[in-house]
Amino acid sequence: MKTILSITLILSLLISSTLLAQEFQGVATYKSQRKVDVQLDSTQMQDGMREQIMAMLKKQFEKEYELEFNSTESLYKEVEKLDAPNAGNSWMQVQVVSTGAGDILYKNLKENRYTSQNEVFSKQFLIQDSILKPAWKLEKETKNIGEYTCFKATYTRMATIVNSIRTSDDDSLVDEGKEEEIIVTAWYTLQVPLAHGPAQYGGLPGLILEISDGQETILCNKIVLNPKNGITVEEPKGGKKVNQEEFDAIMEKKMQEMEERYESNNDDGDGERIEIRIGG
Repeated sequence: MKTILSITLILSLLISSTLLAQEFQGVATYKSQRKVDVQLDSTQMQDGMREQIMAMLKKQFEKEYELEFNSTESLYKEVEKLDAPNAGNSWMQVQVVSTGAGDILYKNLKENRYTSQNEVFSKQFLIQDSILKPAWKLEKETKNIGEYTCFKATYTRMATIVNSIRTSDDDSLVDEGKEEEIIVTAWYTLQVPLAHGPAQYGGLPGLILEISDGQETILCNKIVLNPKNGITVEEPKGGKKVNQEEFDAIMEKKMQEMEERYESNNDDGDGERIEIRIGG
């Protein structure tokens, strides 16, 4: 009798959890911050210039995103803001090298696929591929993020950390890129029992509210569940269709072309210029 009751209780809980997940939809707002550890040569520039460059880099990586989601789909995109013109800094160039979330990232958990719409070098791409599922390790630690109780999960991956600096006074490119094993740490909540998350992350028993890979941290600061007007998650369309590997190869080729163009402009004495590339 106990066995029958236990099985009935488990089945009831599973059915209730499934029905609950089907009813969930909402919008989560995230803010990102990235650790920028770039060593700028004091012999190449004055203190004021170094501070200005570091301020620009910090601002580049402090962004706000929205994740719209229902039970099986999500759409992750940056919240657009109007920035003041950067007058007088046309000589300074900041390049961010990344193959992450893209401009608009759509994920379909039921079909295990994603579509990332990216506009790079004035051309729009539609990257379509399968969702990679990391080997999450569920930890015992918990903490609160706002009103939500969150559980810790981790996995390890290899990443190339790049901090490159080039100035027009120095023809050499300082490239500190190296392959490292990094630990990705997520905090997810079972109070929103959906396997969604910011950027390319997901695959846990609940919504990811915080994620960190040692370089970048993305933290949720607001969740609106089941809004009155509902949520319509639409897959982006438009752009040259490629898979992730093809897009990465295109990006690498374009970056090489930019390096060659820089070399050509520098040979012509095209003014003072500082170029910083950051990727990971």
